Parts: sequence; structure tokens; C-alpha cells
Amino acid sequence: MIIKNIDIFHASDGARNNLFIEITTKDGITGTGECYSIGPDKSVISFIEEIKPWFIGEDPKRIEWLLRRAKNNLRFPLGQVGWSALSGIDIALWDILGKDTNQPVYSLLGGATRNKVRVYHAVYGDSAEEVGNHALSLIDDGYSAFKTSPLPSYWRTLNWIEAIRESDKRLSVIRNIIGEDVDLAVDFHTSIPEPSKSIELSNILEKYNLMFVEEPARADFVKSSKEIKNNIRVALATGENLYGIHRFTELMNSNAVDIIQPDLLCCGGLLEAKKIAAIAEAHYITVAPHNPLGLISTAASVHHAASINNFVILEWHGDNKKKKSKFINEDWFPINGFFELPKSPGIGMSLNHREISKNPPMNWDRGFKNYQDGSPGFL
Repeated sequence: MIIKNIDIFHASDGARNNLFIEITTKDGITGTGECYSIGPDKSVISFIEEIKPWFIGEDPKRIEWLLRRAKNNLRFPLGQVGWSALSGIDIALWDILGKDTNQPVYSLLGGATRNKVRVYHAVYGDSAEEVGNHALSLIDDGYSAFKTSPLPSYWRTLNWIEAIRESDKRLSVIRNIIGEDVDLAVDFHTSIPEPSKSIELSNILEKYNLMFVEEPARADFVKSSKEIKNNIRVALATGENLYGIHRFTELMNSNAVDIIQPDLLCCGGLLEAKKIAAIAEAHYITVAPHNPLGLISTAASVHHAASINNFVILEWHGDNKKKKSKFINEDWFPINGFFELPKSPGIGMSLNHREISKNPPMNWDRGFKNYQDGSPGFL
């Protein structure tokens, strides 16, 4: 079996872009993958176009060899663009191998370690009441875990003492609406610049029985994460913007995290994520993959979760109900808060080219947020 070509498909659902790839073989097998939409995205597309010749004509089953050769040939340490490109390629190669052997990918990664994959559903709303009621409606669908922002959207315009007070009120309202029998996590989204403030906020919100606090500092600020972890009584989750075993190992060796959150579309793909999870297992750290981009990402994450020992929970945004679900032929969603393990060969997802062609990419970036004094904020 020989790789014939790598094709890239760039589409938008009106809110964000998706960057899909297909690797085709001369035998007629197509592997589907997705790269993280960095925003701006064209850098990832250009990167893939540049390295396509390294893969065409090669055996797609030699996944470790192909990816290692690419990394070594690039020589300098990869950044987010390179890792995102290789992650999508990795997923598509595993999809090919699964289809060639007529097995789901998790079977090729060591077999199922669990029967189903638990998810937490992100919940949204301008007010605490809207967030709580969104979660309440999802409890009726069988979900038992949720994540939201503890801070109101306008918090950067407030004095810190006011932001703390608003966050406390917000979590109190949300917890009162959803009750004490479901899990609740909060995401700081690296937006608080001082570790001391993240510590203060985490300890104030501890009384709401949080599953974890996410990104109280950027994961690459290892000393800051360690300081926070050592001074809070809630599990610290982070790692969505890290890539490769070396960055994750640095974080874990520093005892700076309780739950790691690799994103399969930028951490290096399924193969790298398996290695990251093994290193985490040796540190008694669990894995909760980052998963905001849609059904290809979800499928890869479910296969990953099914094949490791230390998985705890998967992020989910109800993507089957969003416009982006039209880019995928298969309809897939959790039942009672869990994904059943897929049975079809490969990752179990394929692209709807007609819908992708009808929804061209937009000029997309993350926008800009300022603090109270007009200085640029983390987003």
C-alpha cells in the first residue's frame, strides 16, 4: 500500500474554520484527519503543502517512521503550526490502517480499556441563570458533568475584588440550579495574569465542589502552574496548548498538574497522545482531552480515551447539533452522557464534500480582549 496524495479542505460554519485532510492510497483507501485551526489557519495549510512530498509514495502503515522522519527533517523544534499539521496527518494515517485491517483504531492502539467514554458538556450563557438553565436542560438528556467560565464576560472591565465577588455569585447561582449531584468544572482560560489571583479565585470557588479548575495559568508557564497547584485544594487541569511528549513531560515532572488536556488535533495526533498518556500514568496523572472543534476531533479523542488506562472525561460541545456537523457524513452523539465505542473500521468518520464546498473558510482569528486599562489580555 502506497500513499497517493494528501488533500486539504478548509471550511467555515460561520463561527470558526475547520481544516480537514484526506490521505488517499493507490489501493483506493482514504484516511480522514483534521488539524487544529490555529486562527490564522493558512499557515497550517502551507505547511502541509510543503511537506506533502515527504509522504507521497511511502507506506502509510509506517506511522511512527513517517512522523519521526518528518520531525527529524524539520530539525528545529516544532511549534503550533507544525504540530497541528502532523496531528492531522497522524489521524488520517491511523484511519487508513484501521480500514486496511478492518478494525477500529482503538483496537490497534492496545484494545479497549473501557466500555464507554464519559463526557462533560460545555454550558454557556450571558448570565449565571442562563448557564444553569442550559445545564439543567442537558441533565434531562442524561449528562452528569459540565464546564463553564467562572467569570462573567465583562470581568476585565472590573476591579479584581469586584470580579471575585461576581464570580462567587455566578457559581452560587449555577450550583443552586443544577444541584449537588452533578460534576462542575470551571475554565479560567489563561486569562488571569497573576498566579496569586488564580489561587485566590480557586480557593473562593472550592466550596462549589469543583471537578477541576482549567488553565489558571498557561501550561507553558510551568513554575506558575506549580505554584497554583501547590496552593489550591481543587484539581488543576491544563495542557490544551502544549504539543509533543517533551512539553508535557516538563509540566508533569514539575508536579504542576493533576489532569492533562492534550488536544488530538495539535498535540501530535493519536500516536503522540498515547505516549503522553503513558508518561502521565507514570506520574499518577489523569487525561481529559481538549475537544472544541467538532466530530473528527471527537472521534479521535474517543479512540484515544478507549485505549488508555488513565482517561477520566472528555470535553464535548454538542457538535452534532451545530452547523459544522454537516461537514461530516456520520451522525454521532453521546447517550446518557457517554459515547459508545465505535465499531466501524478506522476512526469512523468521513467528510461530506458537498457541504464543505458550500461553506468556504472565512478570515478568522480569536479577536482581541483588553484589561481595564486597555492593555492586551490573554484569550
